[in-house]
Amino acid sequence: MRLLEYSDDKFKLTKDLVHDIPVYAILSYTWGPDDEEVTFRDLIVGTRENKTGYKKIRFYVEQVNRNGLRYFWVDTCCIDKLDPIEVQRSINSMFHWYRDATQCYVYL
Repeated sequence: MRLLEYSDDKFKLTKDLVHDIPVYAILSYTWGPDDEEVTFRDLIVGTRENKTGYKKIRFYVEQVNRNGLRYFWVDTCCIDKLDPIEVQRSINSMFHWYRDATQCYVYL
């Protein structure tokens, strides 16, 4: 499980965590068009600010910070969807990831 870590008004991906997963929040699925969601690749190459989904993540970062959390998970950018093994592992683990989250934010 990869998380986003908030620190010094920025966020970055953690390494792929297997053990000692910190307390984290989780964000509900996509909120907008798929091509405007921030992806894993966008985080790696630095193009995240170019998509409208970045505003959603910045809003989420502010909420996570207000709730005193440092780590959070967003399916659109914490999973490398170009890696079929990682996608399958994530699908098999997602129930646990939602269950184990301290907070779950849903956009209605």
